[in-house]
Amino acid sequence: MNDNKTRIVPTRRDYMKYGGAVIGGGLLAGCTGDSDDTSSEATSTSEESTASEDTSSSVTMEPMGAVEFEEAPETWSAFLSTYGDMGIALGKADGLRGLWDPETMPTAFYDALPGVDVSFEDVTPIAVDGEFDKEIFYELDCDVHLIDPNWLGVLNDDWSDDDAEEVAANVGPFLGNYSRRRGDEWHDYRYYSLYEAFEIVADAFDEGDRYEAIASVHEDAQQAIDESLPPTEERPTVGLVSVNSDFENGSFYVYPVQEGNNHKQYRDLEMRGAFDDHLEKSWGEWDYEQLLEVDPDAIVFQYGFTHVSGEEFESRLETMREDPIGSQLSAVQNDRLYRGGGSYQGPIGNLFQTEAAARQFYPGEFGEWSGIETLADESLTLFDRQRVADIINGDLSP
Repeated sequence: MNDNKTRIVPTRRDYMKYGGAVIGGGLLAGCTGDSDDTSSEATSTSEESTASEDTSSSVTMEPMGAVEFEEAPETWSAFLSTYGDMGIALGKADGLRGLWDPETMPTAFYDALPGVDVSFEDVTPIAVDGEFDKEIFYELDCDVHLIDPNWLGVLNDDWSDDDAEEVAANVGPFLGNYSRRRGDEWHDYRYYSLYEAFEIVADAFDEGDRYEAIASVHEDAQQAIDESLPPTEERPTVGLVSVNSDFENGSFYVYPVQEGNNHKQYRDLEMRGAFDDHLEKSWGEWDYEQLLEVDPDAIVFQYGFTHVSGEEFESRLETMREDPIGSQLSAVQNDRLYRGGGSYQGPIGNLFQTEAAARQFYPGEFGEWSGIETLADESLTLFDRQRVADIINGDLSP
């Protein structure tokens, strides 16, 4: 713990507060994949520091490099649920001011934790219809933005490194790494796993103890999985299909099990991906005939927890059941069509999504899956709901 964190005097952020944008370009020098060594700057100004600055800190994450804080952030924004969920897991929900799209947050998971009250009613959407303006960061005025600044450039052609440096200098730094999946052409710097990124974020908030407690819950759950997995030959083949596919016209986005945070729960459960040997890239677009040719034992609809309601999900399944070819799928005939997780999962979301998939794939070992509405049920669970709730609420006692 704390390998990513050092104490420095003074902080670059403190210097920016009084020096304006003059040094802003240095903070995000790593936006294109390179990091500047800031030690000489810290040394040259150390004689001007005061005793009140001795508690400043720095964390390191690509593409930003070293990100320095005068004190632990209080207000923050995030891109979707990966980093949003991290902040909530660290007990920082009250300081959340902005999310890319608050409606995609896994509220059902938080509702299943006793005594945890998380509301997104006052959280501002950073994007409207997928578009955003730089001014939103000034309006939110956050101490830190848990967002990979380079990803903003992928989403909006008008966003540049200069914009990222300006916002970091005048508002608050960026701290985030696009950890959804590996292999994206624009993402040529270090990839962080979920818990690698989570640890760095925890260090920035000075919440290392909370991180360790959540990580321990995750490790215990993984141990329970490893001890209970059936032999490989007894595991079902599972096809990953997007719930956002065109069910009416029989056009489906299909995926192999990928390296990255988006499919972490499936890799941890050693899922037998039905489409893995049939796709040469990270996705494909198939019709009913191609699905039937592979004919997976079960189908999990990616984004089912985050992008559709229960009613919408059932309506799409009914369309598949009524199709003359879709009705022939083994997963349809055996009622093994499941609502799957979102791809931007943080530590809390991942715990629930792993448990859901464990029950869907291996009901004999982990208990029958009975739907997202029963997530609060403590029976046959992979992790202790009360323990996670206590950690979020600040009770770290074992």
